[in-house]
Amino acid sequence: MDHLPDWLTPLPDAETMRGIDRWAIEQRGIDGLELMERAGAAVTRAVEALRPDGAVAVMCGKGNNGGDGLVAARLLREAGRQVSVICVADPHEFSGDARANLERLPGPAPVRLDGCAWSGEQGAEGPDTAAAGWGGPGLVVVDALLGTGFAGEPRGAVVQAIEAAARAGSPVVSVDVPSGVDASSGVIAGAAVRADVTVTFHAGKPGLWINPGKQHAGRTQTVDIGIPRGAPADAAVGLIGAAVIQALPRRGASGTKFTSGQVIVVGGSRGLTGAPAMAARAAMRAGAGYVTVFTPVSLQPILAAAGTPEMMTRGLAEQDGCLAAAAAGEVLAATGGRRAALGLGPGLGRSDGAFAVARELARDCALPMVLDADGLNAHAGRLEQLRSRRAGTVLTPHAGELGRLLQRDSADIEAERLAAVRTAAEQAGAVVVLKGDDSLVADPTGRVAVSPGGSPALATAGTGDVLTGVIAALLAQGLDAFTAACAGVWVHACAGREAARRLGAVEGVIATDVIDALPAARGGAGAAPTEATAGGAGA
Repeated sequence: MDHLPDWLTPLPDAETMRGIDRWAIEQRGIDGLELMERAGAAVTRAVEALRPDGAVAVMCGKGNNGGDGLVAARLLREAGRQVSVICVADPHEFSGDARANLERLPGPAPVRLDGCAWSGEQGAEGPDTAAAGWGGPGLVVVDALLGTGFAGEPRGAVVQAIEAAARAGSPVVSVDVPSGVDASSGVIAGAAVRADVTVTFHAGKPGLWINPGKQHAGRTQTVDIGIPRGAPADAAVGLIGAAVIQALPRRGASGTKFTSGQVIVVGGSRGLTGAPAMAARAAMRAGAGYVTVFTPVSLQPILAAAGTPEMMTRGLAEQDGCLAAAAAGEVLAATGGRRAALGLGPGLGRSDGAFAVARELARDCALPMVLDADGLNAHAGRLEQLRSRRAGTVLTPHAGELGRLLQRDSADIEAERLAAVRTAAEQAGAVVVLKGDDSLVADPTGRVAVSPGGSPALATAGTGDVLTGVIAALLAQGLDAFTAACAGVWVHACAGREAARRLGAVEGVIATDVIDALPAARGGAGAAPTEATAGGAGA
């Protein structure tokens, strides 16, 4: 697997994070109790920022995640807050650093979920039963049940605690990862906490940025707890950051329309002329110097009238308003020897002829290519056929399209997005962009870039065609497929935010507004912080 480029912030998975912790403690001599103290202090600050006063219920498991929660409980009690500690396991089962912090806890002893003391007496009421029963105004819940090492489906008392927190309707601060979320993948197999804030330590985790886990994480704060620099972490997943802009090609004084990048869009069918027009216009706004749309001959006048004066058009053989199979040869003859990139699929339609064109061009065209929309549908169950391509290839499916490509239900794709996009990239031997608020960009080696998202303006028709044009333009300007896809996803999201800013609201943004905002996005407008980053103790 290739190393992550500098513009990706590593997101270590659970196994990598365990190795980092072990290295810090065993090789660098960092006291595990001190790391836990700093983690608990960060959770305390998050609780106080969320609600400076009121009761707190800290739900603790028996592992190190519970130990972090016990530190927060102690610090909050020392600050004068009413804090109930609810343990889902007998405190006698605690060990190591978690046990040490249990023994340091002042005030009332931990109670069970029902508010009773862990004394073995079924009817004995423990202290603070109102808070333990999730009552009282101004309550904050601290979720310290399951840590980054958890995978699978929560069971027993942990499920009951998750359900009790949901019923309380109070804001939740999760420790490191919301309980029930797989930190390495974002997969949720059963009950899971929905946090308002997740305080995660040392580095973000993939499951906090990949859906469905992302939807449960709330606002993520990554906290430095004192792990030294130089930890042996070779993460396979990274978060796309603003520095990717530095990878974008820039026009020089001696450039021409041809050296600025040529893009050829193949698509369009009766009733679907807007898609190739938007892809072409997006390619121009993303920096391409020369763009041509190849479309059914009867639709050429429509495209010419609907597009901008700068957009070239060419009519191809058609049948019943869609491209005929013979059109593939026309495209290959016209593109042979060109230095360009191909955007294949916008508005293509699903006729037999259109699918034949998509398959032949994907197989035989020597240009770098973006495959989207019905170009993807033409390859349903045929991903392996793309492995023979030698030029850079980017696929841009949403979950439904990826489901068709992999012959799986779209709900299964959404449930395991990271695994699905990696499978598709490996099968196709190509870069695959699984679109969404957490757009995932995977290459065949298993390397994955995650978009921080935060651009709801893109939830409107046509923005997928815009992304096709942007990535095609970047391929035409000489970027490799992985970098072009990551930079395209970033610029696309920034343009959505910039379009919303210009119009004053997310609602009402349409795809052409996003296209108009692309130059500003390339220049850095529309960027947003990817996450809140907090310092360690004393920072």
